[in-house]
Amino acid sequence: MLLSDRRFFLTGLAALAGCKFQPVYGPQGPARELDGAIEVMAPSDRNSFELVRRLEQRLGQPQAPRYELSYVVTVTTDELAISSTQVINRYNLIGEINFTLREFGTENVLTSGRVDNFTGYSATGTTVSTQTAERDANDRLMVILADQIVARLLATSGAWAG
Repeated sequence: MLLSDRRFFLTGLAALAGCKFQPVYGPQGPARELDGAIEVMAPSDRNSFELVRRLEQRLGQPQAPRYELSYVVTVTTDELAISSTQVINRYNLIGEINFTLREFGTENVLTSGRVDNFTGYSATGTTVSTQTAERDANDRLMVILADQIVARLLATSGAWAG
């Protein structure tokens, strides 16, 4: 059994090598060029602040930026659960971000896209606990969306980084 697992693993590695698979963080990978090279547009509200904070955690603080990332954040609220007394006690936050990566100081668009996702929170406690839960849900949503943007940038970086 162990021998067949090794063969499967080695066959998989050979297949990846044949299709010119290259890890993005590998020695010649395009992602190594991105660390500290992307300046993210300044935040204008709490959601964009959390988004930028997470993007800079993942991409590094801009040292000598070669690229600039702009974005538009949209968050909407859906009411999910209504009690028998007509009180809403569960919400979904639906987030969408349109982003564009340009060469620094130019209008040359290197890549752009849209990411979306959602989080939820409960409104069954006190006003303070509901506000705290909503704030936490917004923060989690921005982390999720930032990670999706980073994944897109890493996946496409072979075409524009360098």
